[in-house]
Amino acid sequence: MVANNAMNRDRRLAGRDGYSRLFDVLALRPGARWLDLCCGSGRALLDAAVIRPDLDITGVDLVGYFAAAGPVRFVTASVTAWRPANRFDLVTCVHGLHYVGDKLGALLRAASWLSDGGVFVADFDASGVRLPGGARRLLPALRAAGFSYDSRARRIRREGRFTGTLPFRYLGADDRAGRNYTGQPAVRSYYESAL
Repeated sequence: MVANNAMNRDRRLAGRDGYSRLFDVLALRPGARWLDLCCGSGRALLDAAVIRPDLDITGVDLVGYFAAAGPVRFVTASVTAWRPANRFDLVTCVHGLHYVGDKLGALLRAASWLSDGGVFVADFDASGVRLPGGARRLLPALRAAGFSYDSRARRIRREGRFTGTLPFRYLGADDRAGRNYTGQPAVRSYYESAL
């Protein structure tokens, strides 16, 4: 993780930057396991736990500035280093990947934590990934790995667990890249071909 920002600190379950844009969390089956990466203060997770106390909810954030513990399990860790003990039915990341250095590595890690029928969905700005010769190779490689990308909403999604690789090697990141489409400072990630 190269940078983090106050944008995620007070996010709620509903609202402009809420989770309903990504996935209907409240429609999860009873007992489902939900992991939220870069969860900020975790207020959205606490909101969900009140409405759906039957969900097993875990939130991970680098800063560890959590609103409360309650029925939600909070972990202070980097999404690029943390390893969960279990698989999840849903993995989300709302506006968190903007601040991660190895964005592609984070995508692969999150998809590997899914249960067989699980869903990963996250805000993902493909323009924050730099490849030699431009980004033309990024989206086809992601599609070949089973990810779908909505360029208009800047949202990436995958259904089912993934344990493969992408044909790129992480080189480093620039946390002074400037503002992204959200208006917040973001991190630019650099890769080379791994082939």
